Amino acid sequence: MTEVKRFSFNDKELAEQAFAIRRKVFVEEEGVDPNLEYNHEEEAHHYLLLLNGKALATARWRETEKGIKLERFAVLPEFRNRGLGGIILKEVINDVVPLGKAIYLHSQLRAVPFYERHGFVKEGAVFYEADMGHYHMRKI
Repeated sequence: MTEVKRFSFNDKELAEQAFAIRRKVFVEEEGVDPNLEYNHEEEAHHYLLLLNGKALATARWRETEKGIKLERFAVLPEFRNRGLGGIILKEVINDVVPLGKAIYLHSQLRAVPFYERHGFVKEGAVFYEADMGHYHMRKI
């Protein structure tokens, strides 16, 4: 059974589980500098997806001057392509839509089709963050 937990950075137990997923995906798998990976933690709203009590995916959002920015979506490699990313994305979107602000994200190139399936559209040209190509995408 899947469960999505919402938490703040102050909940150290859940934060450590989410950071472990992010460390595995972004730092170890993709080679992102840890100094770039861990920022804006205290102001963000965090999510952790559990399957039968095991933390498998994480995400967060925060408010910026441009609207609501969705960030740090990560699913452990061995659990990808099972719909877990879609579950956590839908939870986040359900929480932020009532805020009435623009919803956007910066998608790695390989994740663009995933976000397009969930109602996001690309805007502008490819740009680079953490040495990886990204598109700015907004929710329509």
